[in-house]
Amino acid sequence: MIRQYISRQFAVFLLTGGIAAAVNFSSRIVFSRYTCYQAAIVLACIVGMITAFILARVFVFTESSQKIHRSAIYFVLVNLLALAQTWMVSIGLAFYVLPYLGVRDYAHEIAHAVGIVIPVFTSYIGHKRFSFA
Repeated sequence: MIRQYISRQFAVFLLTGGIAAAVNFSSRIVFSRYTCYQAAIVLACIVGMITAFILARVFVFTESSQKIHRSAIYFVLVNLLALAQTWMVSIGLAFYVLPYLGVRDYAHEIAHAVGIVIPVFTSYIGHKRFSFA
């Protein structure tokens, strides 16, 4: 199980995923100016998902023989699970855990950053086995 994470492919996945996560995170900050935190997370996830799909298709899963529309469908399904994980962690931390711990400054940013990182491993497995099989 752990061997699938010790590979060049996983390293490139982390790099491209890091870029997509940065796009996700920064777009959430912009969206938060115009909408509530919860909606901004969803909108940012969509922007990050588009970025991640393009980068993963071009740089990570280059040997995929799957048609692009089929990859896109599975990619969205895998990312719906990631969105659920991100949503629960981000909301839970921002509105419950961090305030309970007395963290007020940058609580939304901290919570969203942690929420983005949580689904890395489940996303890699899902994309490797389904999105870009």
